[in-house]
Amino acid sequence: MSELDLFTTAGDGLAREHFGLTDSGTPYVQAPVFSRAMGYTRTSDALKMLEADEKGTAICRTPGGDQQMSVIYEDGIWELIFRSTLPSAKSIKARVKAILRELRETGVVDNRQKPMTELEMARQYVAALERAAELEPKAKSWETLAEADGDYSLRDAAQILDRDPAITTGQNRLARYLRDVGWCDQGGTPYQAQVDLGRLVRRSRTFEHPRTREQQVTSQVRVTAKGLHELHKRMGGEKPLLTVA
Repeated sequence: MSELDLFTTAGDGLAREHFGLTDSGTPYVQAPVFSRAMGYTRTSDALKMLEADEKGTAICRTPGGDQQMSVIYEDGIWELIFRSTLPSAKSIKARVKAILRELRETGVVDNRQKPMTELEMARQYVAALERAAELEPKAKSWETLAEADGDYSLRDAAQILDRDPAITTGQNRLARYLRDVGWCDQGGTPYQAQVDLGRLVRRSRTFEHPRTREQQVTSQVRVTAKGLHELHKRMGGEKPLLTVA
């Protein structure tokens, strides 16, 4: 049984035919079935969690014929997976990665079954290969972030972001930026909304005071993988995030 054969036996209704590519090559999934797979009773509840550019509409093939449906683009797919607390989220993430990889490799973009000449099919295939090459770095970045566990200090996060040629930042500048955009208060404490969104965490640690030898407690704001992606987008990043040296 191949990796893709597992999609129809996973038990959550999520299958290969629910995914597609826009004309510009952006992967998407049909919103109703993906919302159900992620545990949402109503599609609208899932869509409310997403930014405007993370969702849209597309002509999709259904048992009743081609229909215009709400869809969730790749950024939105990962956003819902990151938010999910379902035990099945990890297996869904693995299947989504495999489906998106299959889409990019095969260049399947035609969900409307409109007739094409051989020349049109050849052109479409070449365009899909070119688009796949263009999207691969971003896909690798997403997959790295999707697999990432833990979080980053402001220093490490700033160094990762600074690797993008479009971003210039450092530890202190990043701290000011977090205050300016309303992620942290003036004392550097993350607002609860950003913690709930999974972008920031605050971790405490103990250390021995060098003079008094007493145990001291300090805390530090840290940036999650999800927070890194959002900062990269907000700060105008152009290249894939490089989380390893």
